[in-house]
Amino acid sequence: MCVNYITVSRQMAFDWFRTPIEVNDDWREEIYRDYQAPFIIHDEKGERKGLLGTYAFVPQAHRPYKKLTEEEQAKYARAVEKAKAQGKEPPEPPRIRMDTMNARFEEVTGKVNYKRFWLQQQLCIVPALAVFEPNWETGEHERWAIEMENGEPFGLPGMWRTWEEKDGTIKNSFTHFTLNANEHPLLKRFHADEEKRGVAILRPEDYDDWLSSTNPEFARALVQLYPAELMHARPAPKTAKAVEADDTTNPRSPQRQVDLFE
Repeated sequence: MCVNYITVSRQMAFDWFRTPIEVNDDWREEIYRDYQAPFIIHDEKGERKGLLGTYAFVPQAHRPYKKLTEEEQAKYARAVEKAKAQGKEPPEPPRIRMDTMNARFEEVTGKVNYKRFWLQQQLCIVPALAVFEPNWETGEHERWAIEMENGEPFGLPGMWRTWEEKDGTIKNSFTHFTLNANEHPLLKRFHADEEKRGVAILRPEDYDDWLSSTNPEFARALVQLYPAELMHARPAPKTAKAVEADDTTNPRSPQRQVDLFE
């Protein structure tokens, strides 16, 4: 499953997806869990509109709190007392890990985090230039990029929702769908698991049908793996900058949940 991808620029969203993104915030090129990234919806007039949201359907700040052991509870209590003594805001308890960057499409109607939004057809397109997957064909993990053969951007079928934050603001989050790829000539090369998973990719002629869908069964037919002959895969080792961004021990990484017990 893809948990890291290259998104498009504001100009590319307009040129290739005919989608204006009018928010003032900027975003990174390479997207990881809990990064802000653009996604596309239909507005109330049925026209394409670009929004920004968190790459993870359930962002870190909204994940349930972790059930602590007695030892962890004691450490957390000490962390709270230490913060109070220093005149700082007491830390929140740690939250459970949830990987909701993508969703297994076959299970979307059975998962509590997704079912309501799928039935409501709160659909979006996640624009991308490349998605990254692990290749183990050499016996070692190698990061590969999967792109279109012609180098053009492509749209991942996804789903989005909103969250009310503590300060009363409303923020978005999104996910995209994966399918079984055991029989796909290209995507079956990735992952070490017995079941291979691949990102679903929309055909450009289906973009507006997808975004305007109000019928889950109609939308279901549009979620497919893309033809292998129209795709290209290549080794794509991480740059030093990307390694730093993906390092959850790095305090500057948006993926890192602060360890309250340090």
